[in-house]
Amino acid sequence: MIFGRVKPLDAILATAEKKSLHRTLGWFQLTLFGIGCVIGTGIFVLTSAGAQKAGPGLMLAFAIAGAICIVAAFCYAEIAAMIPVAGSAYTYTYSTMGEVLAWTVGWALILEYAVAASAVSVGWSGYFTGTILNEFLGIHLPAWLSGAPLALGGVEGGFINLPAVLISLLITWLLMVGTTESARVNAVLVAIKVTALTAFVLLTLPSDQFSTDKFNPFLPAGVFGGFGSGLGAVGAAATIFFAYVGFDAVSTAAEETKNPQRNVPIGLVGSLLFCTIFYILVAAGAIGTVGGQPILGPNGVPFPAGSEELARQCATFAANDLPLVCSNEALAHVLRQIGWSGVGNMLGIAAFLALPSVILILMFGQTRIFFVMSRDGLLPEKLSAVHPKWKTPYIVTALTGAAVAFAAAFLPVGKLADIANAGTLYAFMMVAFAVMILRRTAPDRRRDFRTPALWLMGPLTIAGCIFLFFNLPLDAMLVLPIWGAVGLLIYYGYSYRASHLGRGIIEVHEDEAVHGVEPKVPGTH
Repeated sequence: MIFGRVKPLDAILATAEKKSLHRTLGWFQLTLFGIGCVIGTGIFVLTSAGAQKAGPGLMLAFAIAGAICIVAAFCYAEIAAMIPVAGSAYTYTYSTMGEVLAWTVGWALILEYAVAASAVSVGWSGYFTGTILNEFLGIHLPAWLSGAPLALGGVEGGFINLPAVLISLLITWLLMVGTTESARVNAVLVAIKVTALTAFVLLTLPSDQFSTDKFNPFLPAGVFGGFGSGLGAVGAAATIFFAYVGFDAVSTAAEETKNPQRNVPIGLVGSLLFCTIFYILVAAGAIGTVGGQPILGPNGVPFPAGSEELARQCATFAANDLPLVCSNEALAHVLRQIGWSGVGNMLGIAAFLALPSVILILMFGQTRIFFVMSRDGLLPEKLSAVHPKWKTPYIVTALTGAAVAFAAAFLPVGKLADIANAGTLYAFMMVAFAVMILRRTAPDRRRDFRTPALWLMGPLTIAGCIFLFFNLPLDAMLVLPIWGAVGLLIYYGYSYRASHLGRGIIEVHEDEAVHGVEPKVPGTH
């Protein structure tokens, strides 16, 4: 025991079998789930914010974030196949480091998934208003209905992002209907998204307007922008890391997966490798054709992404001369700028259709974290109630959707992404610790996937997560300890006493695992 009550692995698996979700997902669906979340906001939306932080050094930022995610993915793959239950990093921590730390991880994951879903909702809103309304319908939604307030990093005249609210609520309803239905819709949307990005690469990289000169200066803000600034290549990596984290949503679906020991590692590692290639190619096409230099302040330092200063600077450009760093629909904007307006509009439609799949996966992961924490008694058990017809945790899904819609209404995408990353990086770090601990405490337990060179991969994951965390903007860094403090108040005020493990409310198999009693074989005495 490291910190608090530790729930043995056998007890966790026994609880999952007693009150479980239906297993319907195969390796192909899991891979699509990962692709659906990973390829999305980072390319369609955060390309602009990343370029403002790093300029053409966005390419290096993708490489940095991708490298850290790859080592983290191998850690996730081993432990997700070994413990194929809902809960992700929360469950893994519970079985290795104790209930208190498990609570902090679960609480951080709630922050990660809900805020990230809000960020993608805001990104979708940019394509909806820019392509669907403006380009096709000639409708210009008033700024006060389509953007966050300027004081929060939004746009001049912004008050509420109504399209982002509406898409959040629509996805909430879809998730309440059922997992299998959600997976089928997601498969179609992933195909649309990959097709659109492939077309983008084929039109930009061979384009006559592509020039290596547009990559100079490659690092206008340097590699490190300074503590708390969120600038430079590493600062951009800390932001766009957000777009890589879809693979851990795959591990939250382990309890609903057929043959998880085989399928979860395939879904995790396969989706990440597939998506990383797209990130680099699309970013190269965007910067090489229209450039990606940031807008600099009077001191020669880029204005912070999502700041009032940047919003005011962007407002001075004409719509047809808008820099990449100012666009709310970056990739469609690039294609329009190089003479492919029709294809740019089609890509905008693809983003409009496909980004909801990202929201779906993030909200799916968040509701499953809530579900398993409630099942353990750390949150009110009513939250884990499964709908008799839809077979989904409908109460917690509805609550999640309301929170996602609220955040999407009033905050811009860049700030939401940074806040989500704070929780994500903490959870990833704890997973690496859990894998290394289990290698020592349960060396003989079956592992269908083993992290290669764990002695190196584990510490690299921990160091990489800490490194990126301290390159987030200062306000995003502060969110995690404040959120964590609120969580600990709830834990010691309610969860500590209500915990099933603490109260001894455990299944028969759990009792045997906790007290070391040998289970009786039927027919013996």
